[in-house]
Amino acid sequence: MSSKTTSLSRRGLFSGAATVGAVAAVTAALPGVVKSIAPTTAALPKPTRGGGYTLSEHVQQYYKTTRV
Repeated sequence: MSSKTTSLSRRGLFSGAATVGAVAAVTAALPGVVKSIAPTTAALPKPTRGGGYTLSEHVQQYYKTTRV
């Protein structure tokens, strides 16, 4: 029979603590970023030569599905 032991090294402990701290900082800053990126709904004139990007209803629906 072999007994499995896990050792918690100092390097692993500090690495884990740094990762948790970075995730906490990003999570705390993220709500402010999301609020400041609110899309504008002002209607823009259509391009004269066709093409161009339009923020239509189905594009907005797609953007909603990609949010994390």
